[in-house]
Amino acid sequence: MIPRFGPTPRRDIAYSHRMGAYAILPRQGQLLLTHQEEPEPELQLPGGGIDPGESPLRALHREVFEETGWIIGAPRRLGAFRRFVYMPEYDLWAEKLCLIYVAQPVRPHGPPAEAGHTAIWASPDFAAEALGNSGDRHFVRTYLTDL
Repeated sequence: MIPRFGPTPRRDIAYSHRMGAYAILPRQGQLLLTHQEEPEPELQLPGGGIDPGESPLRALHREVFEETGWIIGAPRRLGAFRRFVYMPEYDLWAEKLCLIYVAQPVRPHGPPAEAGHTAIWASPDFAAEALGNSGDRHFVRTYLTDL
């Protein structure tokens, strides 16, 4: 069974299914995160939605690059979780299936290409407390426990 994090889904809302791929990116004792300004400022694991016809790994590479400017290598899936959220940037209520990977940041290729995103290096302990959603925090804590 895939764990659910966040608010209980509301019965009065028809949620759209949305899959996404996200990464825990460790390097030299830090984690590469992204800070997203809109719709509300939030610290996140880099990643995002999987486009139609796109594989989760292809989406992971694309989204991490767009949000951080970094090229990644050696992705390994850690698990998945669900959450039910309103996505104001799409005016959409979504049941998000979040696939979580750990990967190596290989090299920066420039600044983030996606507007409103800033690449941030943070300690794993800080990330485990400060990430904007409880599923991301859970997987960072699980990753730290497994080290």
